[in-house]
Amino acid sequence: MNMLDYIRKNRSCRRFVQDVKIGARELESMIEAARLSPSAANRQPLKYILCGDADSAKGREIFECLAWAAYLKDWPGPAEGERPAAYVIMLHDKTIHQNVLCDPGIALQSILLQAVYLGYAGCIFASVNRPRLQQTLSLPENYEILYVVALGKPAETIVLEKINPDLTAGDSIKYWRDAQGVHHVPKRSLEDLIINL
Repeated sequence: MNMLDYIRKNRSCRRFVQDVKIGARELESMIEAARLSPSAANRQPLKYILCGDADSAKGREIFECLAWAAYLKDWPGPAEGERPAAYVIMLHDKTIHQNVLCDPGIALQSILLQAVYLGYAGCIFASVNRPRLQQTLSLPENYEILYVVALGKPAETIVLEKINPDLTAGDSIKYWRDAQGVHHVPKRSLEDLIINL
């Protein structure tokens, strides 16, 4: 596969084959991908907590702190058997610098591309019950929870669609699932993104 193929496969996956585990070295290789990525002013203020056993008490607590799919109103999240195998919690170490700038986006993309390379999929969560998770993990105040990444072997089919121009702007970008459970993700066309002046 070329790089664009990996990027096409890198979708927000929300249903996993729960009993397929991710090894510690594989998780560490995802953080290595983030570590090797560019960092604003090379400050490198990001740190990570790895949870390789999503079925553990810590893993179940992380699961309870996540809001799973804003556009799928009738879906509370993955059922038992479809839950992630592992989590990465991205932290901002405020003792290094007070601003993370563009670092989280770069690092998250690197983590997920490495996951895809290894045959896994992931989903980035910005909607996290941070106070509860901060307390659960007994994190010192200098660590701010930025994002949580759920990871595992994908158990769903995700397809990219052209945006439907007949829908209103807000509705046209909403992902959805069909009767067979296939997850559809509308994307703007390349022509819509490039402005020629």
